[in-house]
Parts: sequence; structure tokens; C-alpha cells
Amino acid sequence: MTPPYESRPRNLEIFSLTQIFVNVLNIPSLEMLNMKLLSLMGERKARLKDRWLQRLFEGYPPETTIFLKKEKDRFDNPVGYQTAEGLRRLLDTVIQEMDRGQVLAALDEIISIRALQNFSPSQALAFIFLLKDVIREELAPELQNGQFSQELQELESRIDGLALLGFEVYTRRREKLLEIRIAEVKNRVSGFLRSKGMDVGSF
Repeated sequence: MTPPYESRPRNLEIFSLTQIFVNVLNIPSLEMLNMKLLSLMGERKARLKDRWLQRLFEGYPPETTIFLKKEKDRFDNPVGYQTAEGLRRLLDTVIQEMDRGQVLAALDEIISIRALQNFSPSQALAFIFLLKDVIREELAPELQNGQFSQELQELESRIDGLALLGFEVYTRRREKLLEIRIAEVKNRVSGFLRSKGMDVGSF
């Protein structure tokens, strides 16, 4: 199934986080970040992902949180599995430069689920900002005494950029859902009209 954002004009296809951060937000690109900080994140990527996933699950009702944390099978818990894979891919977009398609695909893997659930836009996208806390917690010993403070600030600016993209993905997902619901209503109404022998050609 083609993601709703792929209908964007062709002139927007060539895209990277660098273009967003430098051209739109005027924020330093990945190349300007301290490579040692990114290297540390790469070494701890699995732990960062697991900690991020646990924080995201805690945003659900208690009984749902228990299930999502406990059940690891991709078939018994497809939401948990897809969310975990999406976070892993999204973390990669923070650590290394990727093109627009890869970034949007990683965001869509998670947001496509949350757009279906009873979340407000701010709740649906809050998980992106949780990554800031996760990084600070996981790398606390290395970040003490203000070490990497400038680099961390630049990294967190990149995460803010992801949230902007996430809002775009969320909006398009909700628009797509609305289109589907409108089509379902039209089909039901037209079916009712046909059953009454009424002309539905202009409906």
C-alpha cells in the first residue's frame, strides 16, 4: 500500500534531514555534530531503542502497557513489534543522514498506528520528544559536567525537526482515514437509496 505522503510533488523527492535543519530550521547538520557523541549513541543503539520503547508503551493504559511490554511475538503483538521496528529505524535517522523517503517511512511505521488510536495530535507525536530524555538518561555518565552540551543541544534540535516531519505524516494519515470514512458513508447511503429504487447517479 502506497503511503499517503508519496503523492508529494517530484521536486520534493530529493530530501534529507540536513535540508530541513539547515534550510528550514537553520539548525546545524549532522556533519557539525561531535562524532564521539554519535559514536556513543551507535554503541548504545539497542539500549536506547529499548528504553525509548518502554517509555512509549507507558503512554498507554496500564493493562495495555503490561501486554505490550510482555508479549514479544510479532504475530501475537503486531503493534508492539511494528512500533519497536519503527523506533529502531527512526533512531538510525537521528544517528546518521538519510533521505526523505527513509525518514518518512520510519516515522510512518509508528504514526500510522497511533493515527488509528484515540490520541490527540500532541499525544500521537509525544514519543518523538521522549527520545531527548532517553538519550540524557542512557548517556548520563558521559554527559555529566556539561560534556557534549553544545553537541547535545544540536542533536535535540534534530529531534525537533523529526517532530515537524512527524506532524506532516500524522496529518496525511488522518486525512486518508477521513477519506475512507466518507467513502464508507457514501456507499451505505447509496446502497440505502438503491434499495428504495432511487437514482444515485449524482450522489
